[in-house]
Formats: sequence, C-alpha cells, structure tokens
Amino acid sequence: MLDPAFTSALAAIVPGEALLTSAEDTRPYECDGLTLYRELPAAVVLPDDEAQVVRILELCHAARVPVVARGAGTSLSGGALPIADGVVLSLAKFRRIVSIDPLSRTAVVEPGVRNLAVSEAAAACGLFYAPDPSSQIACSIGGNVAENAGGVHCLKYGLTVHNVRKVRGVLVTGEIVEFGSDALDAPGYDLLALVTGSEGLLAVITQVTVKLLPKPREARVVLAAFDDLEKAGAAVGAVIGAGIIPGGLEMMDQPATRAVEPFVHAGYPLDAAAVLLVEADGTPEEVESEIAEIRQVLTAGGATSLRVSADEAERLLLWSGRKAAFPAVGRISPDYYCIDGTIPRAALPRVLAQIEAWSRDYGLPCANVFHAGDGNLHPLILFDAEKPGDKERTIEFGDRILELCIEVGGTITGEHGVGIEKIRGMCAQFPPGALERFHGVKRAFDERALLNPGKGVPTLARCAEFGRMHVHAGALPHPDLPRF
Repeated sequence: MLDPAFTSALAAIVPGEALLTSAEDTRPYECDGLTLYRELPAAVVLPDDEAQVVRILELCHAARVPVVARGAGTSLSGGALPIADGVVLSLAKFRRIVSIDPLSRTAVVEPGVRNLAVSEAAAACGLFYAPDPSSQIACSIGGNVAENAGGVHCLKYGLTVHNVRKVRGVLVTGEIVEFGSDALDAPGYDLLALVTGSEGLLAVITQVTVKLLPKPREARVVLAAFDDLEKAGAAVGAVIGAGIIPGGLEMMDQPATRAVEPFVHAGYPLDAAAVLLVEADGTPEEVESEIAEIRQVLTAGGATSLRVSADEAERLLLWSGRKAAFPAVGRISPDYYCIDGTIPRAALPRVLAQIEAWSRDYGLPCANVFHAGDGNLHPLILFDAEKPGDKERTIEFGDRILELCIEVGGTITGEHGVGIEKIRGMCAQFPPGALERFHGVKRAFDERALLNPGKGVPTLARCAEFGRMHVHAGALPHPDLPRF
C-alpha cells in the first residue's frame, strides 16, 4: 500500500479520474499479453502530457516508489507486469501524430499511437512505416520501441531499431532527454540503439520520430506447401541462399494452418505439413522476376504446390492468416504460451524436429508460427491452466526450446523482449560478468532501480536461485547434464 501522503501528491498532478487505486479499477492492468503472471499495482496514473510525466517521476523518485510504464499492454513477455507496491504509468492518452514530413520521410508521434495508424496516416503521401507486428492494429509505438518489435516485413526493412530516428523521454529523476537526431546520424555513443529494446528500464518514452518508406508499387505473395516440416525449414535457407531478400518470409506448420483456416478462410492447404509465405515487392518488373526465382527455388526445395496472389485482395487474404494466427489458436485452446526465440536459419530443420518431438513427450500440442526468414521462432504451446501440472510442464517445455535456441547459436528473444518471462533464460544466455555490465548501464540511467524493476536483466543472486546451467557461445559446458 502506498503512503497516503504520496497518493495525495500524485492526485494533485493529474485529474481525479486519471488516478486509479481501487482493486476494481486497477484489475485491467494486472498483466499484459502474457497472462501467466499477474499482479495488482498499488496505483495506476494516466497523465495527459509530458509535463505531468515529469512531475510523476520526480515524485516517485523522491519517495523511492517503483514505476512501470505501460503502452497498449500487448507485450508477450510480462514487460508491463505491475509491481505490487508500485505505480503503473500509462501512456494511453499520448495518441497524437504530431507531424508527417514527406520530404524527410519521417513522422513524429506520441508513444500511445497505434502502429498501424502511422501507416494509415502516411498513406496519403505514398509512404508507410515498415515494422508490422501481428498486433499492429492494437500495439503502440512506444511499446514497439521499448521491445524493439519486429514483424512480417522486417526481414527486408529491418526491426524497430532500424526505423527510428529519434526518441524523446523522461528519466526517473524527471530529466527530459533525447536519443538520436533528426539527421541521419548523431554524435557520441549510439544511445538511440541502447534505448530501443531497453524494455522501459532506462526512460519513459514520450515522443518518437520514425522513418517512413515509399510504398512499393506492387507486391505479390507466393504460398508454398510442403509435405515435410524439415523440407520447409530447409527451403527458407535456400531462398536466402539464392540471393533473394523477400519483403516477407513466414512459415506455419500444420497445427497452425488448421487453427487459422476456419478463422480467416485464406485457402491454406490443410493437408500440408507446413506452408511458407514469401512476398516479393518493388516495381512490377522486379516483382515478376523475383517471383519466378522464388518459384524455382521452392520447387527445387520440395514444395508440393505453389499459389501466387493474383491481386492485392488475395495478397492481403493470404497474409491475414499469418497475422491472425495468435487469436486463431486462442479459439481452440483454453490457454497458449507464445515462445519467442531466434536461431540461425541453417538450424531451422533441427530445431523444428526437436520441438515436434518435445511436443509429443510433454503431451502438449504446439503450433509453430514464425518469421522464418530471420529465424525468429514463435512456437505456441497449447495448455489448460486449470488442469493440474499443465502450466508447469508448459513453462518447462518453453525453457527447453529457449535453451535449444542458445545451443544452436541463437538467442532467447527476437522481438518480444525478456520482461519477467525470460529472466531464467538470461541466466543461461550470459555469463555473470556480462549481466553485471548490463546492471552498470541500468545504474547509469536509474541508480535506484525504480523503472520497471525485476525485469530484463536478472541479478546474479537470482540466477543462483534459479539454479540454471549456463550455455555460452552455442555450446553446453556440461553436455551430460539434463537440459532442464
């Protein structure tokens, strides 16, 4: 419980309806998209502008009250999980698109602006914002920056970090800071890259300048079906190996397509073990040439059937299934756990085969939906939280997948962040010295560790409590030990 004097001071900063303290009012903020973990915050505050954010943070810093910044709450790593004795600082009211400059091809937006809204606003100028998470109709730009979000088209156009020019934010002390520049480069250390993906541990974002790109004149997508999961995985590497960089290269296995098809009716072949969606964009001539190359590579890779979108409506329909995979799986299972790991493309066949084997061992269905082109996996483990033991086995299954990602030379996250979910995985990914250096960066921005504490980077004591083994540089130091 917060000190009444502190609560009164908080209430003096924002209008009465913008401060929530009752359990009934704060309940909607008890978790983000990762529902495995829940916690009621002591208070939720919804400021109207940056000046109020400054005053709130100054107050929390002086009283040593922890603060968790929250956007749309679509995070899948528990990044916005509240602290029981802390304040949730919601940026939901920061929804202005401040400006769109077609000459510099940039947009200045507040952190609560929806991802898709940026492209919708820029469309009149023939421009779009490239990073497009599956949750783009709901997720906010501030959260995208905090998690360094990816998306279907990030293989060709880059992650959030490659599409942001400048970030304005407020430190926990109330100091206003800017990272990056309106120019193409900025002097000094690249702190813009540091704050992008920092998961709310370093500053509260209040404004973002994003890069806009010319909308391609034409885009077409190839739907390829495979009778074998490993063949589909190998075909992904073959496409990139042929020198083709598609606008998007996504993969879904049979459990995923069978969940998606009744939901969106995209015409996916339900007898296929896996499907690939490969998009070509550019001028009509470039697209025609690239589609021919893609067809040739996929046929040689064992595709049993190929379908090329005939028009824009069909292209969007084919992509709609991939975009709707998460809610589609939610229709067929009481609960699901979305894993987010990244591996080298060459390891796809091995990793997919192992996930399939573990799914049988644990007795938990698993649908694979992921950004195959950049090796970003999203296995969806289906379970029932009301069934004794299901949640524990699901978490163990997920941990093994992430440790396998490390073992083959990958990482425990690609775009969802660490949050609270992958704290154990950080102990496996990094040696103690690296973790301590991460904490050194945190202290440089937030000496009292008040911003989103307990997330992102575990303490060495916490790693010892987990008892996690360490996997470094893609090799197990003790390969005889079980991978639990």
